[in-house]
Amino acid sequence: MSTPATAHTLGKLGITRLLGLHYYVRDLERSRRFYVDRMDFAELGRSSPALEKSGKQRSVVFGAGDIRITCSEPIGEGGRAHRYLHKHPDGVGTVVFEVDDIGRTFDLLETSGGTPIQDVQHYEDDFGELETFSITTPFGGTTFRFIERHGYRGLFPGMEVYEEPRGGRNVFGFTHIDHITSNFETMAPTLLWLEHVMGFSQLWEVAFHTQDVKLGQGAAGHEQPAAKDHGSGLRSKVMWEPHSGIKLANNEPVRPMFKASQINMFYEQQRGDGIQHAALGTRDILATVSGLRQRGVQLMPTPRSYYEMLPARLAELGIKLEERSEDLQRLEILVDGAGPGKYLLQIFLKDSAGLYGTPEAGPFFYEIIQRKGDEGFGAGNFRALFESIEREQLSAPLPKGKS
Repeated sequence: MSTPATAHTLGKLGITRLLGLHYYVRDLERSRRFYVDRMDFAELGRSSPALEKSGKQRSVVFGAGDIRITCSEPIGEGGRAHRYLHKHPDGVGTVVFEVDDIGRTFDLLETSGGTPIQDVQHYEDDFGELETFSITTPFGGTTFRFIERHGYRGLFPGMEVYEEPRGGRNVFGFTHIDHITSNFETMAPTLLWLEHVMGFSQLWEVAFHTQDVKLGQGAAGHEQPAAKDHGSGLRSKVMWEPHSGIKLANNEPVRPMFKASQINMFYEQQRGDGIQHAALGTRDILATVSGLRQRGVQLMPTPRSYYEMLPARLAELGIKLEERSEDLQRLEILVDGAGPGKYLLQIFLKDSAGLYGTPEAGPFFYEIIQRKGDEGFGAGNFRALFESIEREQLSAPLPKGKS
C-alpha cells in the first residue's frame, strides 16, 4: 500500500535542482532525429573539437522547457562513452545536479561515505566560471555529477552554444523531469546509500503482484504460488530530496515468477542495474500525446480491458475526470489518483530497443506525465495494466493443436 512522506532534514547536500541527464549512445544522428524531429526538442549546442579530442566522444545537448539531455557517442576507445557502452547497451550514464556550495557538497559526501571520482574541478571560459565533480553510485554504470555554476551562462565547459537553438520549439509543452526510475536486482543497498550518503528520505512505496497469480499456503504458513506460468510484480520505493523536490523511484522484482518479472528482464537486458526511465512533465498530456503520435512516436499500447475497468476504478477512488474518457482511451493514456480532485495522467513510450529495432539501443524509455493534484507514481496503473495484459494473454485463443 502507499505511504505518505516522512519528515527528514532538508537539503543535506544543498542540491537546488536536477540539471539533466547524460545519455551514452552508439548512434548520435539517430538521437538527433528522435529528439528534434520526433520530440520537438531544440538542439542547443555541441562539443567543440578540443573537447572531442580530449574526451574521445562527440556530444550534442538537446533541450525543452527545463529539460536538458546530453547525448554522446564514442570516438575510438578510452572515453567515458566508450567505457559505458563496452559494458551496457545505450543508456543514461550520468545524472547531473546543481548545488549551491560545491565545496560543502564534496566534504559532506566524503564524510557520509560517498566515493568522489576526482577532486572539485574549476573551469573558466567566455561563459563564466563553473565548478564540478562526480561520484560513483549503486545505479549500475551511472555516475552522479554535481555542479555549482557561479552564474555560468553556457551549457558546460567545452560545449559550443549555438547563437540560436536549432530544430524544435517544444510545441508539445514539456516542462521538466518529473522523476527518474531505476531498476535493481535488489534495491536495499541503493535505498541505504540514498539515505545515508545522499541524505534523501522515503516519500512513497508500493508492492504488488498481479491478481492472476493465485497463492496458496505452504509450509509454516508461507505463501506458495499455484502451478501457473503467468504473473509479474514489483516492489517500488521512492526516495526524494525535499528541498529540491527531486524524486528517484527504485524498483525490484518480487516473487513469484521473479525471473519473468519485467524488472528482472530489464536487469538482464541492461546487463546490470540502471536507470529504466525518466518522466517528462507536460502541461497538456492530451495535446502532447496526440502530437507525438502524429509525428510517429511509438508508445506502449494499453489493452482495451484497462478502459473497461476504468470507470469502476475511478468510482472507487472518488475521482471525477476533467477529460473525456473516450479521449483518454483513443490516445491510450493511463489514469491514477489519490482521491477526489487529485489524479495524474501518464503514458509510456516504447523502450529504445523497441523504437529502433535493436537490443543495443537499450531498455531505457520515457514516460509522459501530467499531474493534476496527485504526487504519487501511478501504482494503480501498474497494477491495472499488468492485470489487463495478463487477462488478455490468458483469454487469447490457443494455437491449433494446443489444449
